[in-house]
Amino acid sequence: MLSRLPLIARSCVSCSLITLCVLKSTCVSCFLVGSSSIVMSIVVVACLVIALITSATSVEYLQNSLNEALKAISVSTELIEEELKPHLDTVLTALLEKKKDAAAEIVRSGILPTLAQALRSRSSLSCQVALLVAEMAREAAVREPCIEAGLVKALVPHLNSSDQEMLLNTGRAIGRICFDNTHQQDQLVQSGVIPRLVSIMKEYPDNDPLVNVCLLALCNLADLECARQALVEQDVANTLILQLKRAPDAERRHVILEILGSLGESDALKLQFSESGVPEALSLMIRDLQGHSDPHDLCSIKIASNLIVSLLLGDESMQKCFGEGSGVVYQDILSWLQSSNTQLQLSGALAIANFARNDSNCVKMLDLGVVPHILTLMEQHVDEGDVSVQHAGLSALRNLAIPATNKVRMLEDGVTERIKSLLRTDMPPVQFKLLGTLRMMVDGQEGAALKLGRDAVLLARIMEWCEAKDHAGVRGEASRLLAALIRHSRSPEVVRAVARTDGVRHLISMATSEHVIMQNEALVALAIASAIDIESMRDPFSEAELLPMLKNMLDDPVGAVEVKFSALGLICTLANSGVMTDELNSVNIKESLNKLTDDSSSKLATQASSILTLLSDSS
Repeated sequence: MLSRLPLIARSCVSCSLITLCVLKSTCVSCFLVGSSSIVMSIVVVACLVIALITSATSVEYLQNSLNEALKAISVSTELIEEELKPHLDTVLTALLEKKKDAAAEIVRSGILPTLAQALRSRSSLSCQVALLVAEMAREAAVREPCIEAGLVKALVPHLNSSDQEMLLNTGRAIGRICFDNTHQQDQLVQSGVIPRLVSIMKEYPDNDPLVNVCLLALCNLADLECARQALVEQDVANTLILQLKRAPDAERRHVILEILGSLGESDALKLQFSESGVPEALSLMIRDLQGHSDPHDLCSIKIASNLIVSLLLGDESMQKCFGEGSGVVYQDILSWLQSSNTQLQLSGALAIANFARNDSNCVKMLDLGVVPHILTLMEQHVDEGDVSVQHAGLSALRNLAIPATNKVRMLEDGVTERIKSLLRTDMPPVQFKLLGTLRMMVDGQEGAALKLGRDAVLLARIMEWCEAKDHAGVRGEASRLLAALIRHSRSPEVVRAVARTDGVRHLISMATSEHVIMQNEALVALAIASAIDIESMRDPFSEAELLPMLKNMLDDPVGAVEVKFSALGLICTLANSGVMTDELNSVNIKESLNKLTDDSSSKLATQASSILTLLSDSS
């Protein structure tokens, strides 16, 4: 090749010698040295070509071997182990080496019934066949043919084997074939696999691959009601706790937590879990993982803390975890409120709300000082904080405030003042829960209702939320709080303040609500306000056309008795005032009252008769 290149005598750019040079600038010796990289490239390309040729030959050989093996198995009339084993080895090799379409070719070959027969015969080939089926069932397309060939039924009895490798292969094969197949999973449960899966984990707790197979199987079956019923009779809680404690990685933890979460939806298993120490084990796991920054560990903390909150929904399990305020789980939950982990803060507040489902727990928690922790937590999230934490904190405070004795103590501790910092929130869920919490705080508490009813900033915000067009819940709770301030304070100052801020029309609107309890609250509040200061009420009543509305309530043939009775209470107050008699007569209220005197409800009939007498006397 070099002899064909043009040669010219000149100085070489590489060695400066005057000689015959190639390509006008490089001498022959320097050219050969510089060509070594080209030679190396040629060698690499040659190697790649050889490798491709070898690979193609290997693929062709594997294909031919697979075809021959499948043919030999398909024509076998008897299960002679010595003859079948090498062919099964060949088929298994094709699967393990990920040969394309190998699983589909096996199905097309028609050997699945032969494999099922080999499993039923319980020969020395069973373990190898189970492994072959397990590898084949990785492909979703072949699972239905496996079921039709009876492979699942043939595999199930092998779960009783004492050979751990056989158990492993069988578990993987069944798990893959039945994955995402509810009917087959139900059949498995009916065949009794649940007790056997639990037993295998008890017998071989240190065999990680085998335990993993059993856990994944339980995870897939745990959503079935029949599986949950079967597990009630097994000591599954202790088995899962043991595996949770020795879990080598986050993946194992997550599978166990998912199983516990699904099973924990059953009330019977909730109780079993609490008696077996599942909440304590979860709490300990969270304690060990706190401070970790690994995303998998943080995910474990989230799942476990949510699971504890869920388990607390059961009354008996909740009481066991509370332990009169000294339970390990309760103590750990208190520490969550002070954690820097937002997920733990949220779960902690939700857990306190769950503990506060009975009065004795509420009183005990107040004695133990839980309220300041909740208030401090909520204050951390006022500005650009977590809405869920605020919502959960308010839920906890609301539940804690239900006992009358707790209300007094919480008011003395300045709870209402501290939670008012949330008034500036723009999040409807927090607004809704804040309004409900304040309403609970003033229930039966005259002093609290008077104090809040005088608060101009609070009243302005309540009026704004009474107009919330996009959130009926906020609108309803704002009106209910307004009514509660009047009902529980019975103060002229509060009544006038509500009238000045145009709150009366919201109460009148509330009186037409579809909810009976809201109608009653509004009508009672309007009656109290009218009795205290009728002059402040007169103009708003006329503008909102209250009296025609009341007449319609009395005339409504399907109206609730309690609503009509509250409406009569308001009419009686107006009649007693002596300043709205003409307005009552103008809407012919007597006609409606006369009809009610014959009502089947003696309470309504008596009240209507009394008002008629009152109106007659005043005229």
